[in-house]
Amino acid sequence: MKVQLDEQCVINANAQFWEQMLAMTVEPVGVPDQFCVSPGHLHASVGLTGVWTGRIEVRMAEQLAYAATAAMMMQSVESVQEADALDATKEIANMIAGVIKSSLPRPCNMTVPESVVEPEGFCSLARTEDSLVVAFHHDTGDLLVRVWEQEYLQ
Repeated sequence: MKVQLDEQCVINANAQFWEQMLAMTVEPVGVPDQFCVSPGHLHASVGLTGVWTGRIEVRMAEQLAYAATAAMMMQSVESVQEADALDATKEIANMIAGVIKSSLPRPCNMTVPESVVEPEGFCSLARTEDSLVVAFHHDTGDLLVRVWEQEYLQ
C-alpha cells in the first residue's frame, strides 16, 4: 500500500468499536500466509474516495455477526433475523471505516455501506501491494478487516 497504514491502526479501529459499542472483545490473530472465512459469512464494505480511493471491508462468520447484532439490539441471538444481521454488519463496517478514515490523507469521503451474505468462502493474504488484512477471533467466530487501496494521488 502506498498509504502508510499498519496493522495497529486497524486493530485500534476494530477494538474501539467492538469494546466500546458492544462490550465484546475480538482478539487479533496472526496471519502467517492467508486467512479464510467460510461460505455463509457476512460481508460489508464502505467505499472511500478522494486523495485515497479504496474500500474497507469487514467479513465475519455468521455466528459472530448474529452475536454482534444481538448485542447491538439488546435482544437474544435467537430473535435476530438475517436482515437485522445485514444492517448491523453495515453499521460495523461504517464505524470501523470511519475510524480508519481519520488516518487517511484528506480529502476523503465515505460511501453508504453495503452488505451481503456471501455464498462462497473468502481467503486473503495478510498484506499485498494494494491491501492490508487483519484477522480477529471471538468465541463465536472469526472476523477480518481488509483495507483495499485502489488509487493514491500524491
